[in-house]
Amino acid sequence: MGKELVLRGRIVAAGMDIRDGLVAVAGGRITYAGPASEYSGDLGETGNLGDTSAAPDRVLLPGLVDLHCHGAHGSDFAEGSEDGARAAATYLHSRGTTTLLASVVTGAPADLVRNLKVLRALAEEGLVAGSHLEGPFLSGHQCGAHDPALLLEPHAGLMAGLIDAAGPSLASMTLAAELPGASELVDLLTSRGVIPSLGHTAADHAGAAAFLERAAVGLAGGLAGGRADGPDPVSSGGGTAVSVGRRPTVTHLFNAMPTMHHRAPGPVSACLSAARAGNAVVELIADGVHLAPETVKTVFELVGAQNIALVTDSMAATGLKDGQYRLGTLAVTVEGGVARVDNTGAIAGGTATLLDVVRSAVAAGVSLQDAVTSATAVPAAVLGLSQQAGELRPGMPADVVVVGPDLKLAGVLRRGEWVTSAL
Repeated sequence: MGKELVLRGRIVAAGMDIRDGLVAVAGGRITYAGPASEYSGDLGETGNLGDTSAAPDRVLLPGLVDLHCHGAHGSDFAEGSEDGARAAATYLHSRGTTTLLASVVTGAPADLVRNLKVLRALAEEGLVAGSHLEGPFLSGHQCGAHDPALLLEPHAGLMAGLIDAAGPSLASMTLAAELPGASELVDLLTSRGVIPSLGHTAADHAGAAAFLERAAVGLAGGLAGGRADGPDPVSSGGGTAVSVGRRPTVTHLFNAMPTMHHRAPGPVSACLSAARAGNAVVELIADGVHLAPETVKTVFELVGAQNIALVTDSMAATGLKDGQYRLGTLAVTVEGGVARVDNTGAIAGGTATLLDVVRSAVAAGVSLQDAVTSATAVPAAVLGLSQQAGELRPGMPADVVVVGPDLKLAGVLRRGEWVTSAL
C-alpha cells in the first residue's frame, strides 16, 4: 500500500473523543483511527502536515455530511447547469462538507426533470451523494422561499416521472403532510427507496405524526429495495452507540411551519416526539439566523444528537459577498450574510457552510461531540451511507476535516486527497 499519511491531534467523532489521537491513510482509505499511543505504523510519512509528534491544537473530524444545501459560490443546483453544480459541490467539499445532497427548490416540472438529470450525472461521478427535491408539493401558506405560483398538489404520475429522471440518485423529497394525496405519495417514495421529509407544511399535530409514522414504516419495510446498508451505529453524543436505520426527516424544523402554541401545538410537537422516539431525524439550520441559539440547545437536550441532522440550506451566496442572487426562480438579496426573497422578505436559505453551523451550535452550548455527531454520523445513517461517510474507521474512505481549537478550517482530506490545506 505504500507509506501512510499520518494525521495527529484530538479526534472527535460519533462515539470517539480522543485527546491524543491519530488517523492514518493509505490508498484513499483510513487504515487506523484511534489513540496515537496504540499506532504501530510508520510515523515518517506526514505529507505537508509537519511534525506529527506534537499537535495539541489540531482537531480531526470526519468529513461533514449535509442533507440540505441548494448551492454555493455563485451557483444554484436548480439552474440546470452541470458546470455550476460541479463548481458548487467542489467549493463545499473544500469547506469540509465532503458528502452532500444537492437540493432543488420548486420549479416547473420540465425544469425539475432537467435538474435531476444533471445531478444524477454528478452523483454517478461521486461529486454529490444524491439529490433532494424540496417541492413542488408544499403548502402555499408555508412556502417560504418557494415560488407559490409553481406549487402543486401531490401527483403520483409526476412524482414517478421525477423519480425515473433521477434514478437511484434521488435520496429525499420534502412535502406537506396535509395536502390531498400526500399519504399515497409517501408510499410511492418509500417503495422506491426515497426518504420522505416533512416540511413547508401547515399540518396539525395529528397529521404530522401520521405522516412521519407512515414514512417510518414504509422505510423499514422497504430497506431491501432502498439504498440502506442496514442498521447503523450512531453515537448519542455521550459515547454510547444506538442502532438506527434509515428514517424520515423533518425539513428545517421550526422554519416554514406553524409556530408551536400551547393550545395548538401543530407539527413541531409531533416532530419532536417522533425524533425523541428515534422514529425521525429533525434538521436544524443552526446558523444563528434561522434559529435562536437557545432553541438549538433545547432541541439537542430534548431529542438527543442521534436524532438531529445539522444542515445549512445553503444557497448560491455561500462563500461570496452580500449582493443580488437567485434561488430557483426568485430574486434574493443578501445583506449582512442573511438572504431574503426580494418581494416577500422571507429568509431564502443560508449562507453558512456546515462547519460554520457546527461552530454556531457549539457556541450555543451544544457539546462539540454532539454537534459533530449531528453533522456526520446521523446524516450518513439517514442516507444508508454509514460504511462510506460520517465516521473515522479503518476501511472507510478517508474523509477528514482538520480544524484548530477555534474550529476554524485548516485542511480537508476527501477520499484521501487534499482538497484544502493551510497546514
